[in-house]
Amino acid sequence: MGTSWSAQIVAPPEGCAAAIEAVLARIIEQMSNWEPDSAISRFNRAPVGEWMPLPTELLTVLRAGLDMARLSGGAFDPAIGRLVDRWGFGPAATAPAPYAIAAPWTRIEVERGHARRLADVTLDFSGIAKGFAVDAVAEELRALGVANFLVEIGGELRGDGIKPDIQPWWVDVEAPPGLTVPTLRVALGNLAIATSGDYRRFRMKDGARLSHSIDPAAGAPIAEGVASVTVLHDSAMLADAWATAITVMGPEHGMALATRHALAARLVLRTEAGAQEYMTPRLAAMLN
Repeated sequence: MGTSWSAQIVAPPEGCAAAIEAVLARIIEQMSNWEPDSAISRFNRAPVGEWMPLPTELLTVLRAGLDMARLSGGAFDPAIGRLVDRWGFGPAATAPAPYAIAAPWTRIEVERGHARRLADVTLDFSGIAKGFAVDAVAEELRALGVANFLVEIGGELRGDGIKPDIQPWWVDVEAPPGLTVPTLRVALGNLAIATSGDYRRFRMKDGARLSHSIDPAAGAPIAEGVASVTVLHDSAMLADAWATAITVMGPEHGMALATRHALAARLVLRTEAGAQEYMTPRLAAMLN
């Protein structure tokens, strides 16, 4: 996944680390665009129109991604792999030709345990797979009898239970570099948190910061401005996807959608005067 993982586990049984690594290896084998033999890479190479059976976990993420695309009006799109490659954030060695298919997610069809491409679009789960991996690791730990833990993968976290000192798993949300914002400290008790930020993966081109967050409607990285979006949710997978969608939609439309769906979310905007913070009523109530 191109990132690190960590886990704080109370009274871990023997073999915890190996069990976590096995879960992550399985997810990479299914969902990594950087592995040519992964299930997602093979699907992306399959002939257009041909049905292909997919592993259960990949199907789970694909269905969730398509649901998020519907909810966000396409701001989150699990089929923007061509655009990701086009802007230099994917595994392609050279940038492909300009890409003109609108709403790529609508060209993916799922039926029972199979899926197919209806046009030359490719799946990319970079805005949802890390969150799914956090949930999968948490599920594995619970299956091993672990009740109290904090799992982190690339800045996406889930906490269950409590620490040995009877305190919850307190975490501070990372502030975007160069901006002064109030510290957001939350207690993760059977709760997940995900943050999408323009400072995590970006390229500089002609003095401009190109974010890895792609706006499917524009066919290009999002305009400079949204520095970070943080979402709390029962599901790390959905927190991850919502953070991506809100980042693409921006402060007005993104936070309005988050409010309508009763999400706990914060957006930090870069302005000439410094940081401007937006917070949904659900998050404000949680912090009171």
